[in-house]
Parts: sequence; C-alpha cells; structure tokens
Amino acid sequence: MPTNPGAHGEDGATNNKTSMTSNQASGPAASQPTDAKPTDTKPSDVKPADAKPSAAASTDETLNAHVKGGSGSVAGGAGKKNGGKRHWIWLLVAAVVVVALVFVFVVVRKPKSQEAQGRQADTVTIGLKLAPTNLDIRNQSGSALDQVLVGNVYEGIVTRDSNNKVIPSIAKSWEKSADGMSYTFHLNQGMVFSNGDKLDAHDVAWSIEELVKRGYHDAESMQNFKSATALDANTVRIDLTAPYANLLWTLTGRPGLVFDQKAQYDPKTQAVGSGPYTIAKFTPNDSITLKANPKYQGANKAKTKTVVLRYFGDDNAAVNALKSGDVQVLAPVTENLAEPFEKDSEHFTVSAGDDTDKYVLAMNSKGDKTGDKRVREAIRYGINHKELIASRGGADKPMGGPISSLDPGYQDLTGLYPYNQAKAKALMKEAGYTPDHPLELRLTYANTYGTELGDQLRSQLKAIGIDLKVNVVEFSTWLQDVYNNKDYDLSLVDHNESHDFSQWVNTMYYYNYDNAQVRDFYNKAMAASTDKERDGYLAQAAKQVSRDAPADWLFNYRITTAMRKGVKGFPLNLNQTLLPLYGVTYTQVGK
Repeated sequence: MPTNPGAHGEDGATNNKTSMTSNQASGPAASQPTDAKPTDTKPSDVKPADAKPSAAASTDETLNAHVKGGSGSVAGGAGKKNGGKRHWIWLLVAAVVVVALVFVFVVVRKPKSQEAQGRQADTVTIGLKLAPTNLDIRNQSGSALDQVLVGNVYEGIVTRDSNNKVIPSIAKSWEKSADGMSYTFHLNQGMVFSNGDKLDAHDVAWSIEELVKRGYHDAESMQNFKSATALDANTVRIDLTAPYANLLWTLTGRPGLVFDQKAQYDPKTQAVGSGPYTIAKFTPNDSITLKANPKYQGANKAKTKTVVLRYFGDDNAAVNALKSGDVQVLAPVTENLAEPFEKDSEHFTVSAGDDTDKYVLAMNSKGDKTGDKRVREAIRYGINHKELIASRGGADKPMGGPISSLDPGYQDLTGLYPYNQAKAKALMKEAGYTPDHPLELRLTYANTYGTELGDQLRSQLKAIGIDLKVNVVEFSTWLQDVYNNKDYDLSLVDHNESHDFSQWVNTMYYYNYDNAQVRDFYNKAMAASTDKERDGYLAQAAKQVSRDAPADWLFNYRITTAMRKGVKGFPLNLNQTLLPLYGVTYTQVGK
C-alpha cells in the first residue's frame, strides 16, 4: 500500500496541491544593471593609417598644425621630406587611436559586461513544501527524503534522468544475461564516501543484501531477488530467481543506494554518502543545508558551494520568500499563485515540468451502484477534463488511462471516453436514472485535496443524472473507510508513484478491479526480455483497464516552479521526488 496515497510526503503528511489560495503580490523592483553608455567611439570609426586626414584629425594642436599647412606644411622643395614626416606622424596618430579604442573596448566595456552578468552566488536557497522529519532513508518513508537525499547525498548503483530513464551512476555500465536472470554492473573507479572511506563493489553488494535481509524501505520492490555478489572490486552481479523487467528502474530508487558499511553515524540526523553534497545542518520540519562534498570524485561535481532547502507549510509565506529574495526558487507553486511572477518576467521565470502524478477518480468496481459498467462509463463521458484543468491554471495534462507520459507503456488514451454529455445521459437512462430521477453516489476523499475538485465533479455529474454527495474526510478516515474496508462509491487520490501499474493487477487493492487478461499482459511485461516488449504489453494492459472504466483519470499533474532570474540548472521534471542539485547556480543579475 502507499504510505500516503496522494502525498509526496511522509506517512500521514499532507500534500495540499489543490488548496492553495490566490495571491496578488507582485515581484520586487530588482536593481537594474548600471546604465552607463559605452564610449561613442567604435572600432569601425577608426580610419586606416593611409587615409587622408580630416580637418579635425586630432585634438592636439601641434599635430593639427601639420595638417592645416603651418610651418611644417607640405610645400615647395621641402615637400617630400615633410610629406614623409607627416606620413609617419599620421601612422603614429592612427596607432594611438587604435590602441585607445582597444583599451576602451577591452578594459572599459568588459567590466560593464561582467557587471551585467553578475557574480555567481556561493549559496542558493530553495523553497520546498514537504519536510522530512528525519534523515533515515533506509527506514523512514516519504518522497521528501528521496527528493533531498537521492542523487545529492547518497548515490545509487544507477539513477534516472529528467525523463525518468535509467542512466549510469556508481555503475558506469551493465549487461543483462540472455535469460534475464543476472545483471552484471561495472563500477566507476576511485570512488570514496564523504568520510574518505573507499567505495567499491563490496559496499554495493552489502547495501543491496542488507536492504533485503533487514527489510528496509522499498525492499519489497526487489522482486525475484536472489543475491548480490561482488565479483571483484569493480564488478557486482545481481542474480534473480525469475526475470524482472523493472529491476533497473527499481535500483534507481532506495533499493539501489550504496552505503558505507564501516561508517558510524546517526542516520536520523546525519548522512555518509558518496554524492556531490553532504549534510551540513538539519533542522527537522524547517531546513536542510547542503555543502559541496570536497571528496566527491564523480561527474556531477557541485557548481554551488552551499544549497539551503527551506520548507514552507504556508503557501503565502513561501510566495513572500521568493518575492523578497529569501529564496531563489519555489517548487512547487500552484498556477494561480505563480501568476504574479509569470507577469513579472523581468525578475522571475515560471515553468511547468512533467511528473508521474495521476489524479485518479476511483469507482468501486464491486460497489452496489458503481458495479454497473454503464454508470462508470457515463461518469467518464460526463466529466469535462479541460474545464477541470483550466480551473487549476491550465498546467496539468489530460490523461485517459493509468500510465503517465513519463512511464513505460504510455499511450494517449484520452480518445476512449471523450467528454460527451449526451452519451453520458443515454447510458445513465439505460441504467435507470435521469436528472429528474438521479442516482445518489458518495465521493469520499482526504481533506489534503481541498473541496474545489469535489464541488466541480458534483456540478458536472449532476447534469447527467448523478446526485453526488461529497465527503471530505481526514486521511486516517479515508484509510479506514476506503483503503482498508473498500466502503465507498467514488474516491479521489493523487497517485504520484512511478511504475505503479501493479495496482491494477492487485485484486485486493481498494479499486476492487479484477481482469485476468490485464494480469496476463502485466505478467508478460514483467518477464519481457527487452524494454520494447515490456512497453508493448503494458500498453495493451493499460488500454484494457481504461476500457473497463474502473476509474477516471482526471489529469496528469505537472509541477510549476517559480525562480528568480539568474537561476540555472534547476530540474523542472519530477522535482518533487527527484531533485539533483549539483548543476544549480544563481547569478544575481544587475548587482
């Protein structure tokens, strides 16, 4: 089960993506670059040395006198001699002018250009939403820990890029056996932990074996695991009892993290990893200070010496911190709260990145009323997804099935149940209901999502003959009534997990969904020998789930990030679960 369905935080933590209020504050008036004009003389104004001098060739009267025909003018028998002398004088003048212009352009202009670019800051402060309560990543649940520690303080044997694809990390390469039962990883050499201890294959094998043996967080995701063995100092082999197509992706998370088996430290408040940063200070529920790891030997060397992560439970306080310059980045921020920053493009940038969050409107497949497929299909036809997305600011994406665009097996399924109120009414009438004789249904969801979505769904479904009773409850109540007892008609959850299609083959899950063909597709996908084969089976499974309409996928949440001008290298995709900070820099333009 998810530790907190719909939340990026820890058990029972909130993830109130829909309850943020509008904020009208505008950005501060940041200082402008010095508005000094460049010199009026341009390199193109310089005449060639053999050009005829003009009447105003120089401000030096002595030199001008030669030009105007004074005692040294070109005349009579002395003309050739004087002419040769004047030639050299003008060559000297031209040379002086050229040197002066070069001096002006290089010495004067360059500092102004540098000033406009500003100086890179030694510290970047980032505003985040959900704070970890301790740093024990092997035992503490919650994506807030993954966000700050994975890839920054701890490194895995492999990792993911911003498109959710597996890429090298501690292992520089790997190969899979023909039967899919063994993976051999070749490690980078010369790696050390932040305490100076050497990192080699023995640490990798020990970390994975310990994960499974002690049942650390996410250990259950290492399906079909048999053993991890250090073949030599730079080579590790993982053996499986059966092929598992998701193994590499699983190793990009906590199961693949590598720890120092000799290190002595308190994992709740300290960390010893091999990443580009170390933990310099941890204040629970408030902030974490990262310092560049001086012993780091990898390719992702930190570009900023200090990164401070500040956590804001109050959205308005977070917005004010960005406005005042207390933080340089705010992620996430709702589209409505980001609007003033978007309008002030001189000082801020606002961007939306992709994520794997799926806002799922589950329909109890074995419910007294929602067990009728006609009702479930009518609900899907009766929901105007564009309207829902627009009300949230427009950043989110429509999705018609259970796989997000960043996960394997994704395909656009929005055409299966397009908004069609007439078809929805017809299906409801066929099931015995009309707007004058509506079907009463309960929508139960946790209060972490606010009330707006429930109100919109009630309004939209009323038009097709459904009287929706919206019950916004505490998360603990939702866990008891919906998740454990499956006592619900409809429920709303943000499922933020990646690679989570297994929910649809688990007949005990709160969806109450059961389709043997879908399970067969999924099992074939997990046993596939190639990614292409895996993705094909997953796509078929996802399409069948969508056709069965055990849920409606309201939208694929996208993360909106607001930053001050001058911030570079901040990841936009997946930054609520995967936040590599080594490339982040901030240059305060204009000062």
